Amino acid sequence: MAINDDAAPHEILDRHVRDALRRLDDAAPRPADGAPALTPDALKPDALKPDAIFDAMAGSRLLDIWARRLRARGQGYYTIGSAGHESNTAVAAALRTDDPALLHYRSGGFFLARQLQAGRSIDDGLLAVLRSMFGATTDPASGGRHKVFGDPELAIIPQTSTIASHLPRAVGVGFAIARGHRIGADVRWPADAIAVASFGDASLNHSTAAGALNAAAHTAWQGVALPLLFVCEDNGLGISVPTPAGWVAAALPRPGLAHFSADGDDPDALARTAAEAVAHVRATRRPATLHLRCVRFLGHAGTDLESGYRAAAEIAAELVRDPLLAHAAAHGIDGAADRYAELSDRIAELAGQVATEPTLRSAAQVMAPLGAASPARRAAPAPTPPATGRTLAQAINAALDSELAARPEMLIFGEDVGRKGGVYGVTKGLQERHGRRRVFDTLLDEQSILGLGLGLGVSGLLGVPEIQYLAYLHNAEDQLRGEAASLRFFSNDGYRNPMVVRIAGLAYQKGFGGHFHNDNALAVLRDIPGLLVGVPARPEDAAPMLAALLDAAARDGRVGVLVEPIALYHEKDLHQPGDRGWLGTDHDQPAPIGAARRHGDGTDLTIVTFGNGLRMSLRAAHTLAAEGIGAQVLDLRWLSPLPTADLLAAARATGRVLIADETRASGGVGEGVAEALRAGGYAGALARVASRDSYVPLGAAANLVLLGEDDITTAARTLLAPRSPGGGCLAPPPATA
Repeated sequence: MAINDDAAPHEILDRHVRDALRRLDDAAPRPADGAPALTPDALKPDALKPDAIFDAMAGSRLLDIWARRLRARGQGYYTIGSAGHESNTAVAAALRTDDPALLHYRSGGFFLARQLQAGRSIDDGLLAVLRSMFGATTDPASGGRHKVFGDPELAIIPQTSTIASHLPRAVGVGFAIARGHRIGADVRWPADAIAVASFGDASLNHSTAAGALNAAAHTAWQGVALPLLFVCEDNGLGISVPTPAGWVAAALPRPGLAHFSADGDDPDALARTAAEAVAHVRATRRPATLHLRCVRFLGHAGTDLESGYRAAAEIAAELVRDPLLAHAAAHGIDGAADRYAELSDRIAELAGQVATEPTLRSAAQVMAPLGAASPARRAAPAPTPPATGRTLAQAINAALDSELAARPEMLIFGEDVGRKGGVYGVTKGLQERHGRRRVFDTLLDEQSILGLGLGLGVSGLLGVPEIQYLAYLHNAEDQLRGEAASLRFFSNDGYRNPMVVRIAGLAYQKGFGGHFHNDNALAVLRDIPGLLVGVPARPEDAAPMLAALLDAAARDGRVGVLVEPIALYHEKDLHQPGDRGWLGTDHDQPAPIGAARRHGDGTDLTIVTFGNGLRMSLRAAHTLAAEGIGAQVLDLRWLSPLPTADLLAAARATGRVLIADETRASGGVGEGVAEALRAGGYAGALARVASRDSYVPLGAAANLVLLGEDDITTAARTLLAPRSPGGGCLAPPPATA
């Protein structure tokens, strides 16, 4: 093969494969048509014969070649391919079609092989990939939103290109298979299924991969069932950066995990090894790793010119490890060259067909899978035993207790939530009442905690993970942004991962300060499309808000976050010590998503707030009332979506609005509230007070940067002054010496 000719790399590779297959066809006689299937498990009902494996491998290779041809013509939108990785068809062949798979973006051979295992034609698989590549609405994976491998009927869960971000979810899927059936839940996968997740050698170095592998090993070490096979497709490169020789072999194995390895260009040995790995996981219900040594042809993607960082001799040397040619040689595929050529022609024909198919044409079409929450159909279950005078923490605890009793598929987990009952006692007694299988502690890794919830959700269960502090969320936030809220979008609502995340957050803790336990950064949650975010401040709102999020999760597959104000967990009083004004009764009314609660009926001013701001604003309103100023206080409760209708109604009722925002002035919730008012046509007086753009320091110094009650009363007086301009953004006054 002439590496240095003027043809494009994909054309050079195509020519090389055609010539090599022709030479094989001209060589010695081939085995009879009755040659055994690639997998040793000949009794598997969906076992693939060598010819079918060849079609899957060749089809994947040719899709990569045609992706680049089409892109050169201005057609198609994706050129990251699987060329050189087609040996992953052997992994598919060793599995069943009801084994859930979370596939690396170079697992094209696996995807086509599973199509054939399920009794579909090679055309079906080729069309699925082409439609995804073209962004056609007929794409069975994402409905034209992204190039992903996915299909609900094939148990393939679509993954985006974020490095290793799907691995925590894969751990959750494996856990769900075992735990879900043990608690009698309606699990999406069979009781003897196993999960498989593929990823690259460069991804192995990402903290998310390290965390997922560690979580699997940590789980297996304790004897907890977790049927999951990690497949590292090692081509030795991370775009242009070489993986150190021997690194994957040394770094991939983990304590307590069986480890297997095979070469992609040794098809018979690979078939045996893949079958052994799958059989081990299926029989033992323990996780394992498979190191699949591959090559990479055609660079990282169409825009990646390999010759800029790899020598021509190095590229040429890898051609002898081509898994497609190795398979054809080992299994004597009859007429391989013609078969390959016919597949290429067929892809060209199918591409012409797909090019005429519809694509997304409106914002509404694009956003349809994100969906609005359906109207609530269920009231929150009454807490048992019923009680009055609850703190916020007690109300949440009672609500969780009732929901666990009402929802057998619900599990609560996180750091310290089990026997200890949480740092603040919010989950105290739940494990004792509902058992260790449904309320349990996890390892200290927020990515793994959220990934577990995602795996449970996509498998038919309902996870309620706890993140111990809001500041701890940020190192794992991509599990919400890139994985949780995006699944319905990237699967065209074919897959859902319902989940409600509880986060202890916000500031104002007395005697326990500092940023990491007093974080007020909510912007990272509010800009995630489709994510529901609620902040219960009053005890009587806790149960109905939790119920609303759980209903939206169970009914609509939504992902929700309940941010619980730590400083209000155990608060009892409102205006005076001992007045018990902050205690609440059992929930007195529903809290539909996107509905606010109004306190008071003053006509001079509307104070819009949430969380800790509610208590401060009610106290400020009390002070203002003594001065003859009648203020009503609107508790937003829901930050995403904002309760726009209630907000506009409350604003128009007085014509003067003060936004009291405990988050930061820049990027805080108040910015969104002000814009919602403007967009809704509100033209009255408007001001905003917020916390400073600062981290929260220890001790009394926190009061220098956080929104305070005095800031609210001062801003209210200014807004109501006769010569007030009636607008602008007010921040807390500078600290004085």
